[in-house]
Amino acid sequence: MQKFFRVAAWLLALAIVVLSVSPASVRPVTGAGQGLEHLLIFMAMGMAFGFGYPRRLLFLTLALMMYTIAIEVAQIWVPGRHARLSDFLIDAAASCLGVGLSWLLLKLRAAVVRG
Repeated sequence: MQKFFRVAAWLLALAIVVLSVSPASVRPVTGAGQGLEHLLIFMAMGMAFGFGYPRRLLFLTLALMMYTIAIEVAQIWVPGRHARLSDFLIDAAASCLGVGLSWLLLKLRAAVVRG
């Protein structure tokens, strides 16, 4: 199962890069609102990395923070895109929330298995 989550995590990270550095005119819009879209995809990525690499949660938290910074900085050079502090804050918080949720769910699972 870990292998599945590792593949999913890297595919989500790649999808975020592609969606973030493509021109705004080709970016898909779900109708859910930009903040919710960011929250959901970054939380899903954080959870996938957390489940895929459960022994590296502190490293993941720091690496995903750097990743979100890099995504926003990269948008400076993309026509029609903007680097926004608010996007960074949502993205970083959501990815950390995803890692934290994966940790919590893994701990709950371990307690149930032991109990």
